[in-house]
This record gives sequence, C-alpha cells and structure tokens, in this order.
Amino acid sequence: MSLSRRELLRLLGGFGAVLTLRSASSQTPKIMTRKIPSTGEDLPAVGLGTWQVFDAGNDAAARAPLREVIARFAKAGGKLIDSSPMYGSAESVAGDLIAELGLREKLFIATKVWTRGREDGIQQMETSFRRLKVKQMDLMQIHNLLDAGTHTKTLQDWKAKNRIRYLGITHYTSSAYAEVESWLKKEKYDFLQINYSLAERTSENRLLEMCRQQNIAVIANRPFAEGAMFKRVRGKPLPAWAGEIGVASWAQFFLKWIVGHPAITCVIPGTGKPEHIADNVAAGFGALPDAPMRQRMAEYYDAL
Repeated sequence: MSLSRRELLRLLGGFGAVLTLRSASSQTPKIMTRKIPSTGEDLPAVGLGTWQVFDAGNDAAARAPLREVIARFAKAGGKLIDSSPMYGSAESVAGDLIAELGLREKLFIATKVWTRGREDGIQQMETSFRRLKVKQMDLMQIHNLLDAGTHTKTLQDWKAKNRIRYLGITHYTSSAYAEVESWLKKEKYDFLQINYSLAERTSENRLLEMCRQQNIAVIANRPFAEGAMFKRVRGKPLPAWAGEIGVASWAQFFLKWIVGHPAITCVIPGTGKPEHIADNVAAGFGALPDAPMRQRMAEYYDAL
C-alpha cells in the first residue's frame, strides 16, 4: 500500500480503470450522488475546481489537457464544475472547452460574483454568463462574502426569474466563519462553499451541522489544502485497512474522508492533469467511511 500516486495510476491504466470497474452484479457502477437539500436534485459527490489550473488563456497547448480533464470527468459521471471571475481566464477556458465537447446539458456549472456594488455585480455576472456560455447558471455564489447584502438581493431576484437555479455564499478561511454563520442565519441560501479537509477541520464544529439543520448544500473546497497534504504523506504508506472502503491512493483517502461527512454534498478538487482526474473521481465510487472509520482515518493522518 505504499505506491506513489504516479505508480498507482500507471497500474490502474489511467482513467479507463474507473470506467471498467464492475459491481457484484457485473454492472458498471455509477458515481455516488448526494441530494441538494433545497430541491432533492441529485449531484455527484466529486466535482472539479478550476482555481489556478484552468487559467490557461488562449494557449492551445495549455488548453489541450484541460479539455481531456473535462471530457474524462464527464464520462465518469462528474457534473459540478466550479469557477470564478477571480480565477483569471478560468471561466473562459472552461466555457470554451465545455462548448467544444457539447457537455453543457450534462454538467452543473457554478461560478461566483466577486466585486462591490449592484451594477458592477450585475455586469460581472453577465460577463460570467458569456464566458461560460450559459443562458441559465446552475449556481451563482457570492465569493468570500464580498458585498453579500447587495448581491444577495440581486441573486434572489435572478433566481425568481430563473436566470440562476441556486444561490450560495463562499469562503475559504476559518477567520471568516463567524461572518459566514451570520449570513446563513440572516438569508436563505441553497449552498455554502467552505474549506474542509483533514488538514482544515474547523468548519465541522458549527457550520456543517448548521447547514444540515437548515437544509443547505455544502461544497468542500481546498480538499488537499493546496497540496500541503500530499507533502505530508509523501513516502508514507496507506494503512492496509483503507482497502475496506476501496481507497487505493492518498487522494482517495482525503476525498472519501470529506464526502463521508453527512453534511457534505460535493467536494471540488482541482486538477489540470488528465492522469489525476481518474484518481480523484475514483473517490466517488464504492463505500464511504462511516463515523468510526472517519475517526480512524483522522487519527492515522494526525499521527504521520
């Protein structure tokens, strides 16, 4: 169980391994889904983030692997792709590639508003619609709560007019949790996007339970703590018992621990590498850790 991620992927034969998995009934399994609490709509539990990795501009060579990432992600049953105008050219790159692949109707596209003022917010969101090539946005989020009061009113109006399907708020640091909690109490949101991982667990203390009680979907960002978690486990073996829940890599170990929390709707690891998308999406198949297993996983990680 001490294979590196690269060695594991080579043995798996890349993404094809995910697609050729068979259940006991010899049927191709489907990626696990969670229900969006406000509507009951099913959403695959492993999504795709675009921060940094999709900021490729018009560079055809840089876009090529990203096109393959989206294609393989969708083929495995993934749906949620998350972006933001803060992410450089990521919205435009994702929008172009999704359109080229003809995948708009198969995906759940989420982005954010990240500016101050009603008119500037509207202008920025209209630009995001054009860049992502959508007429209706699946999810529009207020990025890091910037001018949340103003944008919440706009998004509530847009939701009533069916311009967006869901609205939410986001943040990525524990120092903002009190403000996040305040907004969740003040307004009705469909989604909260927040940082949550084995390296950053503070959101589970209050926010995750609050979302469960208020029927708010939760998207977990920073699932690998921007790569710091892989540095911590480099050269360290997976525990043999990880195989009990189908974990065959550290990425799957980290992601399954997150999705195992009952409040989590979807986790959004970012990657621009086709060879890594198989590993990430594989966490959406097979068994999930129950509470005792999650505790065991956390203790093992903490002891490294």
